[in-house]
Amino acid sequence: MTDIVKLQAEMTEWRRHLHANPEFGFEEKATSAFVAAKLREFGLDDVVEGVGGTGVVGTLRRGTGNRAVALRADMDALWITEQGNPTYRSRNDGVMHACGHDGHTAMLLGAAKLLAEEGGFNGTVRFIFQPAEEWGKGALAMMADGLFERFPFDEVYGIHNMPGIPVGQFETKAGAFMSAEDNFEITLKGIGGHAARPHWGNEVLVAACVLVTNLQTIVSRRIDPADIGVVSVTELITDGTRNALPGTARILGDARSFRSEISERIEKQMRIIAEGTALAYNVEADVHYTREFVPLLNDPTLADEAMAVATELLGEENVRVATKPMTGSEDFAQFLSRVPGCFVFLGNGKESAPLHNPNYDFNDEGLVHGMRFHAEMVRRRLRAI
Repeated sequence: MTDIVKLQAEMTEWRRHLHANPEFGFEEKATSAFVAAKLREFGLDDVVEGVGGTGVVGTLRRGTGNRAVALRADMDALWITEQGNPTYRSRNDGVMHACGHDGHTAMLLGAAKLLAEEGGFNGTVRFIFQPAEEWGKGALAMMADGLFERFPFDEVYGIHNMPGIPVGQFETKAGAFMSAEDNFEITLKGIGGHAARPHWGNEVLVAACVLVTNLQTIVSRRIDPADIGVVSVTELITDGTRNALPGTARILGDARSFRSEISERIEKQMRIIAEGTALAYNVEADVHYTREFVPLLNDPTLADEAMAVATELLGEENVRVATKPMTGSEDFAQFLSRVPGCFVFLGNGKESAPLHNPNYDFNDEGLVHGMRFHAEMVRRRLRAI
């Protein structure tokens, strides 16, 4: 039997090594090499690197079962400068693991080692280490590189740590769990000029300010209150200066929803409002709208299975059904668009800094809970004869 205390120490060591050496999406070369080396060390049947750029897929087989279950972890870090000062602080200036992907990778490595040593299942396990989750491109890249054809599996599971939830608690729900994310950029073009003579041109800053306000009416007045929608302007950039009125303004942001109909309605109304505002202020408007993340929809039956596994491991009091979906987005949703599965949140502690915060750090106490969940999920779904 595996020494869990020793494995916990190893996962902590791996996690802190990864934290100290973060890499941005599709740049995870050292991370991928580290993961692949560990999987080979554990004795997996097959380890393939370079899937979707820098992704890694490990395969472990036991028994004669013909079903396959996939477990996924993300590996990429963020362009954030770390402000905390742990002994394993980021050595890559301007890049840090501010979302806990170092922890996700370490706990999945731990599950791979445990299952390789102990077995206890009948079938095939795919360990998917995905690049570039943060900007929603990694899952699609792996899929475009033949993930489902080269490494077929019947269902898939993933974990994300969540600040504010106590360590050792899990949370999920059937159906819509996380939202789609759309990105938009609206460019206004007019004629800039001297700040003292606004009537000589058609400056865009006033129009841009009005447009930012008008965009808020999409959700409040154009979407059914029973539906969830969010439109957030995150940047307003102009080519003006203190005494010069701008001739160009760029308005950037994102929109969140759980149904394609709402996403389409947001885009349609955004174009109408942008064009109408531009006409009123005698400027031009161009709207660029893209869909980056699809909604994350947990399979109801497998969500029940995931909650049953978590309950067996930690007790009913430590497993919560989410009361409502979260408007954050997750690249794991792309896998769920092809096969059924379930995504769960693992508590990172009530005192944890928020995700994407320069003071964030993954709580190493959660590693053993994530590792056990992964392993027991496999054993439940691929029961040994």
